Amino acid sequence: VVVAPLEGTPAEVAGIKPEDMIIKIDSKDSLGMSLPEAVRLIRGPKGTDVNLTIFRDGDSDTRDIKLTRDMIVVKSVTSKTEQTKSGKKIAIIKLSRFGERTQEEWDSAVSSVLSSAPQGVVLDLRNNPGGFLEGAVYIGSEFLDGGEVVLQENAEGSRSSYKVSRAGKLLKLPMVALINKGSASASEIVAGALQDRKRAKIVGEKSFGKGTIQEAEELPGGTGIHITTAKWLTPDGRWVNETEGLEPDVKIEMPEDNGGEGEDKGDPQLEKALELLD
Repeated sequence: VVVAPLEGTPAEVAGIKPEDMIIKIDSKDSLGMSLPEAVRLIRGPKGTDVNLTIFRDGDSDTRDIKLTRDMIVVKSVTSKTEQTKSGKKIAIIKLSRFGERTQEEWDSAVSSVLSSAPQGVVLDLRNNPGGFLEGAVYIGSEFLDGGEVVLQENAEGSRSSYKVSRAGKLLKLPMVALINKGSASASEIVAGALQDRKRAKIVGEKSFGKGTIQEAEELPGGTGIHITTAKWLTPDGRWVNETEGLEPDVKIEMPEDNGGEGEDKGDPQLEKALELLD
């Protein structure tokens, strides 16, 4: 099952969506296939094609999607500014994942948006599949004035908390956060903290619902295993696995892609965020 295609990658360009189920890879049935085996079949030389058969919730049949392989270099953070209808300048910060360079890219983006003197900020966590827990605490600390960002609970029920780790630069700006069903794990940690702490309105669709903490162990033969060691909870003690994701404060569905070329249906979720900040 696809958690979320990263922005600008061949999968996103080809139309892969969060929660798409990959049924076949180049006509090979993926049922029972290990993740490393699936990755090996999907990867290949730049410029070559791979054909995926996917099933999407709501469809009556599978659909075939051709991806052209490419070298993937994904920035964790991008930013821009937009104006509301009344002319307020709003910073839009898109966080696509929590990777090794996220903190560095985040700091650069924050410095850039502050130079434009915004009157509000939209944190876009849509299609963010997660990543490092420390990254989630770092990003959450940008907006929260002290207190807890996330709780961790082990198998015995013992809890520990991760608190705001630094003095954020965006503490006072009004904000909205965007989520969808491709927002998982670390992105849900950030959104859950902002929601529980009443720092931001959450707009969009229900998130993915991945509230576990895992450690990766390498095994012989180039294989590995992910071991679940704990679960994370929002500051109010909510576990997204039980609720099957975070519910947005304002639910806005994105229009279904009907494949029409050149058709721009806009971004009603972002439009709603700008309206709330106007």
